[in-house]
Amino acid sequence: MTETKNRRPLTSRNTGWAQGITRALAKTPITPNQVSAFSVMAALLAGLWFAAVAWTDGWGQVAVLLVAGLFVQLRLLCNLFDGMLALEAGRGGPTGAFWNEVPDRVADIAILVGVGLGAGEPSLGWAATALAILVAYLRAFGGSLGQDADYSGPMAKQHRMAAITLAAALGIVLSPWIAPGTVLAFALWVIVLGCIATVARRGWRIHERLAKSG
Repeated sequence: MTETKNRRPLTSRNTGWAQGITRALAKTPITPNQVSAFSVMAALLAGLWFAAVAWTDGWGQVAVLLVAGLFVQLRLLCNLFDGMLALEAGRGGPTGAFWNEVPDRVADIAILVGVGLGAGEPSLGWAATALAILVAYLRAFGGSLGQDADYSGPMAKQHRMAAITLAAALGIVLSPWIAPGTVLAFALWVIVLGCIATVARRGWRIHERLAKSG
């Protein structure tokens, strides 16, 4: 895992339930890297179920949206507990940095492309995916320059997943009046515009830090 000082700030780490689950996981042979790998599986399944919105109708769409949203949340829980197991429980290993970063990018691709397919807007899903990866790249690029990791939004990873989960919930609630695919497409536009703003913000911060250091 990455160093604590460059760790994404999450208030959920300090909750009793999260610490309790971490202690329970620490008593098992499960490694942080295995939890990270499982998060990829959850993301792939979330993307598949989101894509299924385009192949179903009526109550079928409600069902697939519910399952997709649950898999997004499962993926986020894995993303929480791999880090806590590595750092709080002291179970980290030499390849932790790889497993901390790469699964997140796979998850971005799987989920956002799946949402695009479900919305009937595959190009929009790919656009959101490309911008999400660019957002993550700028954080990593700043870190490679010796700068503190920039997790700012308005569309950082946790914000993207919150938008997707909210879209799944709204797609279910509004399904009698608005096609779920329309709700998913709207969510993708929010993510695209938010990612553009985030890219601009993080890029400007990197530029300003370099200018000041010179």
